[in-house]
Amino acid sequence: MSDPAAATGDQEGLVFASARGRWVLLATVLGSAVASIDATVVGIALPAIGRDFGVGLADLQWVVTAYTLTLAGLLLLAGALGDKYGRKRVFLIGVVWFALASLLCSVAPTAPALIAARALQGVGAALLTPGSLAILQAVFRPDDRGKAIGAWSGFSGVGTAIGPFLGGWLITAGSWRLIFVINLPLAALVVAVTLRHVPESRDPTDTAPVDVAGGVLVTLGLVGLTYGLIQGPNYGWASASVLIALIAGVALLGVFGWWEHRSPAPMLSLSLFRSSQFTSTNVVTFIIYGAIGGALFLLPIQLQQVSGYSALQAGIALLPVTAITLALSARSGALAARIGPRLQMSVGPVLVGVGIGLFVLIGPSGTYLTEVLPGVVVFGFGLAVTVAPLTSTAMTAVPPEHSGMASAVNNDVARAAALIAVALLPAAGGLTGNSYRDPPVFSAGFHTASLVAAGLCVAGGLLAAATIRNPSPAEVALRPAQRHPLTCAIDAPPQPVQVQGTGS
Repeated sequence: MSDPAAATGDQEGLVFASARGRWVLLATVLGSAVASIDATVVGIALPAIGRDFGVGLADLQWVVTAYTLTLAGLLLLAGALGDKYGRKRVFLIGVVWFALASLLCSVAPTAPALIAARALQGVGAALLTPGSLAILQAVFRPDDRGKAIGAWSGFSGVGTAIGPFLGGWLITAGSWRLIFVINLPLAALVVAVTLRHVPESRDPTDTAPVDVAGGVLVTLGLVGLTYGLIQGPNYGWASASVLIALIAGVALLGVFGWWEHRSPAPMLSLSLFRSSQFTSTNVVTFIIYGAIGGALFLLPIQLQQVSGYSALQAGIALLPVTAITLALSARSGALAARIGPRLQMSVGPVLVGVGIGLFVLIGPSGTYLTEVLPGVVVFGFGLAVTVAPLTSTAMTAVPPEHSGMASAVNNDVARAAALIAVALLPAAGGLTGNSYRDPPVFSAGFHTASLVAAGLCVAGGLLAAATIRNPSPAEVALRPAQRHPLTCAIDAPPQPVQVQGTGS
């Protein structure tokens, strides 16, 4: 592969306005969109998958969590692999891996086979996700990186907005299997463009061994913990398999922390948590995104099984969230930069909680305008207020040289929170077994779970009010310019927040 400067006439990297720069942007946008769209449309497809395989709620939870497990467990490891062995190479492996796993999902004959294929999809997503932003940061010249990543954020947001609509249409018109088939031509296009136009990049100073042991420990720990939380309501919390899984999961996560502390080249630098601001922000992230992830797992099922929405209508119902967050997140980030993040991180989660609390209006009767839209709108405003300052606070709480790792940690904390919440929140609402097939039972459980999630969000806002501080004028003056937008940490529209990108 030729040096990017040869195509641009600039020795520092690609020019954003060049033809090759646009091709690189296309490859990274489509690559990240394939993973993010797939994550959002699967929620819409859950009722259809359940009917097709005749399975209970626990299996539907695993369809979601199997993907998130491997993605969350391997995300930090994948970023390190890209830095060491080549970001383009790891990105391509991730895209091909994701496509092959999607093919397996589309032909899965049973629910266990689909769950296994979804876990493989998560591995592919972990490989391609950090590489998408890291490629842009590495190959564009410094003056154009902000433009490139800002465009990536905006176009990816449009793709994510289309995802639920497209998925709902495919499910209604054909089959839930088509939501996986659609990934194949998109992945083929990404591979072709990447091979032809994307230059390779790596960190030449990275000579330390990759922390494979850390990646394995955290992934197995999450598997054990998630298995116990999902199967506990079905098998009984005192059953041997559940207790063994929970104890093993907690123990493995503890060993992961010990290993990262003693490793000469840790996947996760525990020194980041010496900053109380960074630690507090990630605790707030865990609480809020756990509540959001659990609520958004149950909402599409409620809309389809109780309110009688088609898959397409359920996908369209959530579009206001995308529109509001895309329209207001940049302004929210700018406001937080002027006044400090504390107010928005305190008020925003409360708004998110009120929006989720309004989901109790959703039932078997009523209209979209009276039952669904009020909660969706307040929820969207809450996200717009919260996400930008929360993410930027996580980045600015650590020294600039660690901002890439801080970004990855904050993203991973959010995904792990959603993973655990999807396992736990249905049980908190009394939803187990085949309850999702009984509309009155599921609706009652959904309303309870929504109130639990709403309470968690309010608690997150109160915690932020008590622990998050605004930077002093001197700290703001000393802070280096932040140039790189970061995506939202949940499977939702990317937020064009001016902070350092993951995977640098």
